[in-house]
Amino acid sequence: MESESESGAAADTPPLETLSFHGDEEIIEVVELDPGPPDPADDLVQEMEDVDFEEEEEEEGNEDGWVLEPQEGVVGSMEGPDDSEVTFALHSASVFCVSLDPKTNTLAVTGGEDDKAFVWRLSDGELLFECAGHKDSVTCAGFSHDSTLVATGDMSGLLKVWQVDTKEEVWSFEAGDLEWMEWHPRAPVLLAGTADGNTWMWKVPTGDCKTFQGPNCPATCGRVLPDGKRAVVGYEDGTIRIWDLKQGNSIHVLKGTEGHQGPLTCVATNQDGSLILTGSVDCQAKLVSATTGKVVGVFRPETVASQPSLGEGEESESNSVESLGFCSVMPLAAVGYLDGTLAIYDLSTQTLRHQCQHQSGIVQLLWEAGTAVVYTCSLDGIVRLWDARTGRLLTDYRGHTAEILDFALSKDASLVVTTSGDHKAKVFCVQRPDR
Repeated sequence: MESESESGAAADTPPLETLSFHGDEEIIEVVELDPGPPDPADDLVQEMEDVDFEEEEEEEGNEDGWVLEPQEGVVGSMEGPDDSEVTFALHSASVFCVSLDPKTNTLAVTGGEDDKAFVWRLSDGELLFECAGHKDSVTCAGFSHDSTLVATGDMSGLLKVWQVDTKEEVWSFEAGDLEWMEWHPRAPVLLAGTADGNTWMWKVPTGDCKTFQGPNCPATCGRVLPDGKRAVVGYEDGTIRIWDLKQGNSIHVLKGTEGHQGPLTCVATNQDGSLILTGSVDCQAKLVSATTGKVVGVFRPETVASQPSLGEGEESESNSVESLGFCSVMPLAAVGYLDGTLAIYDLSTQTLRHQCQHQSGIVQLLWEAGTAVVYTCSLDGIVRLWDARTGRLLTDYRGHTAEILDFALSKDASLVVTTSGDHKAKVFCVQRPDR
């Protein structure tokens, strides 16, 4: 496997004060390899103290558009009981994305096909403010690591950032057609992948910018590794690149038989960032060492294990890996497929441990922190909780009248927030039975 640092050289862009994009200069102190004892995370906090954000304040908002009780007479193909506590109904079209603020887990941001994004409060369903100005479907939204900023991105590539406490827009940028967006885990730094193959990195709100040039095809998914020093990006041509965010070059490139035989759909990392899991429309999930860049495992569900490698034909459309993730307390990984299969793999033996079937395609999965419980949302509009140790369905939550398109889980696993094609976002209070 080769390293293509020369092809991944950073484009000519203005240097950052704390995110430098030339030579041996630093990008963020947290990502500098320091032989001394200080914690890189502490260094980052100190480095970013020049960005003066005030503490978040709770302010009264407009409750119009909120429905706190189950709705009657909802028209849809999935009518039935509504297990949700709060329904947010300000969107007028499908709601594509949701994210919770990481600091308090009390706020949500949602974006939709109506070109709208809203920041709202989970406890009582109160609207705080609208992230106005988008003219295309808002497909990405998220809070910064300290919950002081919220970013929204639409399909056309317009990204906007607001300061949460003042509700004021502090930054915007027009990139290429947007594929994904993510905040750095420890700094006010935003990353995004676009259809031209570039991965962008900005310091917010100054707007200092750096780009990582991938192959001439969309950068379909990406994730910053937990150390904040590297990012893994997957591309439409099946290649995977691990980028050094300080040097601006690709440390490892996986392509050909090492990469995927179809577009990447999702990536995930374990808690310490030593392992990366990638998923593709080729129905394969690949386990990659973040240190060596080598593939150390390949997973496929038993139901498709005998199928040939998928190409550009019909089979690639019939099934694909849609979501994946690592358990934090056991050596397990979960992979969700478009055909409704949830596969639980044992990383120690690299074998299939359980296969759980859904009635329709899985859209996303999330592991509950500190347990072996995995949550799934699917095209049938239902959230399900599974015990990964036994493969048993623990419970499910219903209320949407169309497919669930995204969901988020609070840190203490007390709330699940969903978005749907029924134009609604819902908050479910998750019961915690003895497991």
